[in-house]
Amino acid sequence: MRKLAAGLALLCACRSEPSTDKLIERSRREPPPAASTRPEPARSWHRGPGVAAGASGTARFASRLFSGFDAGRALSTAAFADGFHREPGNEGFEAVIDHVRGGLEAAGFGADDRLTLEVLETPLRGPAWTPRRARLALQTEGGTEVVLHAFDEPAGRDRVMLPRNAPSAGVAGPIVLSIEEIAPGAVLATGEELSSGLLRRAHAAGAAAVLSAALAPYNEDTSGAARHLDAIAYRSVDRACPLPVAQISPRSLGRIRAACGRGARPRIALEAEVGLAERPLRTLVATVRGTRFPEECVVLAAHVQEPGACDNASGVATLLEGARTTAMLLLSGAVEPPARSLVFLWGDEMAQSRVYLEHGRLRPIAAVAADMTGQSRDLTGALPLLERAPDPGAVGVLPPDEHTSWGASPVETGELAPSGLSLIAREALHDVAALAGGWQTAEHPFEGGSDHVVFLRQRIPAVLFWHFTDFAYHTSLDRLEHVDPQEMRRTGAVILATALAVADARPGDLARHLESLRIEQELRLSACAEAQRPDLDALWREWFQGARMWLRDLCLHPPRPETQEPP
Repeated sequence: MRKLAAGLALLCACRSEPSTDKLIERSRREPPPAASTRPEPARSWHRGPGVAAGASGTARFASRLFSGFDAGRALSTAAFADGFHREPGNEGFEAVIDHVRGGLEAAGFGADDRLTLEVLETPLRGPAWTPRRARLALQTEGGTEVVLHAFDEPAGRDRVMLPRNAPSAGVAGPIVLSIEEIAPGAVLATGEELSSGLLRRAHAAGAAAVLSAALAPYNEDTSGAARHLDAIAYRSVDRACPLPVAQISPRSLGRIRAACGRGARPRIALEAEVGLAERPLRTLVATVRGTRFPEECVVLAAHVQEPGACDNASGVATLLEGARTTAMLLLSGAVEPPARSLVFLWGDEMAQSRVYLEHGRLRPIAAVAADMTGQSRDLTGALPLLERAPDPGAVGVLPPDEHTSWGASPVETGELAPSGLSLIAREALHDVAALAGGWQTAEHPFEGGSDHVVFLRQRIPAVLFWHFTDFAYHTSLDRLEHVDPQEMRRTGAVILATALAVADARPGDLARHLESLRIEQELRLSACAEAQRPDLDALWREWFQGARMWLRDLCLHPPRPETQEPP
């Protein structure tokens, strides 16, 4: 019955889409949850190890960050970013970079020695690609035309129907449903992905265009509402794509197949206009200068590109509001400047982190990726997640760990570099859950796929905060109505509390960290014993010894240059 009720609620929400202005106004009218000193047991849990209670570490910052985070303003930023299909250097990307820059300047970045702001410009590989408009129409033999998908403005709901790098087009032709049926001038409609192999074969056979309704398995809507039938997958093709291409929804593919029944010969027409421009790739860098060790920093990164509201307009907005909250607390004197610097990045995923490691003037000692930070669990099913840095749990998965449907990435024992960053991030999750009056969160072993990977490759500890599984992920359904401003508030407080607890680690934090480490060690070694995995037991013991040393160095001494490889 609970599943049925949830499905009906989700279906109603899908049928009635509130406007952006109404969503923002509602987030401002509704007061945030009352802060409390302990979570409500029925509403709060964390799938993963527990932590030691205490007022040190992340708890020194969590309350002020949680209270100062303006959820309505964050939703306004997410709404602005969601108004564009954002790709590296394109018109929407540039608009969002400028918008974030304006928000940072309004918060004092660039006008105070403690808060600096700069833009790093690097060459963009290939021209910036902007989809302008597209229209896909089914034409029956009787002369009836049905528009399946279309958009003519940046905020259009069907804007991802053009895969990234798709060419402009103006083609029409008879529909075929398999590559074997292709004759010169035909349009292939398929459930297969737009792979380079499929496109080469279709081009060689003389196809005029290819349409794909492929979705990932995790895009299936398990609520009972079957919303994935109207989803258009966000995909990309090679810049040298030989054919006009488009993504369509499974429902549209069904309509095309039905129109082709009983020997009918319907046609399909695809019109598309894209803009190409040569410009540099911009990476926005905002820095909170540290006091004792300003040359060392903790990096926080949120990528601008990708067209979704949750992925990653919510991450952009969460990090911007986190930076503004931090600046407000520092300038008002509510929080002391951290010992080490904080660096906030906005740009192209992965590329922005590589750009900073190559061109930045500070030495990162840790990094946090903010990706998909605002999903409403009620509407998407996505759970707030901490992805740990590679540890023995990524080598061999034992309870309570489990991978997400994104899937595991192979991790070798030689890749393990012990640190306490994941533990500090876990403490932040628990601290904010208590302040929020309850919050259901989880963690999982390393999987990869976002900016944290770039830092990990340089042996710099890094974690990812994200939400999954979300049926709307990388589809046309990932829009603003799925973004929960209070979820951005909770996640933003966690991200900033984690970064500040590392940047401003103090001797008084160490006892809590070590007790949390003891709690985790007891859990991990017990799981190894139950599974009869002495190999993992040995790996975890070595890991915990290294993590203790890392935490002691962090809290008692500045990290020694020789303990980490330079970027």
